[in-house]
Amino acid sequence: MKKYFITGLLIWIPLVITFMVLAWIVGTLDRILLWIPEAWQPRAVLGVNIPGAGVAITLLIVLVTGLIGANVLGQRIVQLWEAILARIPVVKSIYYGVKQVSDTLFSSSSQAFRKALLVQYPRQGSWTIAFLTGRPGGDAARHLPGDFVSIYVPTTPNPTSGFFLMVPRADVIELDMSVDEALKYIISMGVVAPGKRTSVAPVAMPAPAE
Repeated sequence: MKKYFITGLLIWIPLVITFMVLAWIVGTLDRILLWIPEAWQPRAVLGVNIPGAGVAITLLIVLVTGLIGANVLGQRIVQLWEAILARIPVVKSIYYGVKQVSDTLFSSSSQAFRKALLVQYPRQGSWTIAFLTGRPGGDAARHLPGDFVSIYVPTTPNPTSGFFLMVPRADVIELDMSVDEALKYIISMGVVAPGKRTSVAPVAMPAPAE
């Protein structure tokens, strides 16, 4: 009896969690309908409330924005918009900080996470998986003696939150594991272990600054 109950849980838990996450996303995006005048909302036009209408409108807005931004006129509008934001002190810092992160993560040639690493965190003797993001820069690099690398330590099971650390290169161990495999390993809380890879294209660690 216990065996059958656990088997049922293993089937239903992923389905329920997936449904809850999708419902939260759809519900959040549906709130974009509040931006539309009430007379133009689907409920007023069609007489019924359509779940997911906000998702479709959001995707349409993103697509249209991309089409406009891809041509010369659209690029000039974006440049003008950014020039306006650059004159607002607090907004400028937030906007350009977020823009740099999004450009790095969503660029087609992005190498935001270059390599999966094994590091001791949050204390000696406790190991976790991290990702190589580059080398320390700016004034921070001037205050770090020796050879350091920048790493990102994600949290489980949500790898989009985590900690940015600058650690000595000697304290990290390169793993024979792709970034995708490492992410799956983290999200599954260590349940889905990656298989052994027979051949791996080497990814060079950032060279020490001279």
